[in-house]
Amino acid sequence: MAFFKSATREVPEVRPVPRHVAIIMDGNGRWAKQRFLPRVAGHVKGVETVREVVRASIEQGVEYLTLFAFSSENWRRPVEEVSRLMQLFMSALEHEVKKLERNGVRLKVIGDMGRFDARLQTLIEAAEEATAANARLTLTIAANYGGRWDLLNAMNRLAAEKPESAGQWTEADLEPYLSMAYAPEPDLFIRTGGEERVSNFLLWQLAYSEFYFTETLWPAFDADALKEAIASYQRRERRFGRTSEQLGEQGTSKSGTK
Repeated sequence: MAFFKSATREVPEVRPVPRHVAIIMDGNGRWAKQRFLPRVAGHVKGVETVREVVRASIEQGVEYLTLFAFSSENWRRPVEEVSRLMQLFMSALEHEVKKLERNGVRLKVIGDMGRFDARLQTLIEAAEEATAANARLTLTIAANYGGRWDLLNAMNRLAAEKPESAGQWTEADLEPYLSMAYAPEPDLFIRTGGEERVSNFLLWQLAYSEFYFTETLWPAFDADALKEAIASYQRRERRFGRTSEQLGEQGTSKSGTK
């Protein structure tokens, strides 16, 4: 496996379209409440939005799309809602994998799988295996995931495999053990629903991402909303510690433009 390097160690290529987009899909419950529907209706509509955003990402030229579906803190929600979310997850895995295969989408699921029941774990494993050879888009679903869990898990694995070098570890030593070692760091981080925080999502990987917050609730986030977020990204100046003058000397101004 080839591991992508951190933006804190070397300046990555800046492209007109973000290579990797990461999204916190927030607002399903509020969308349903506004329509006097049960919260689960918002989650069902949110699955439809995932389909549209996957299609739009492919059309826009995004190579990696990472969606925060269920955090390690979401177990605090009402038992009935959590149960319904797990059922939706299993249903999506059962019915969507063939479509992902046909459209060249590789599916990855990151997070602590140990808390999921055996049936869900089996479906995840089968879906990843069935789509492993696809290269058009890598769709990552973060489920029972937390950024702090990711870092602690990586550190514990590193300590178990390389105890002799404890105290001398570097970023490069740790990165292969992170959940998303197979992907470049996100260029663009989007959060729907009006909140402006990262909520324990990809804490290591978002170090140099461009942030985009929108009031749009996830079920209403469509292809045009994604285009708007990417347009905002394209207006950003990505310096990675350098000055604007340095970028001007190199002939680079906004994201990916010369």
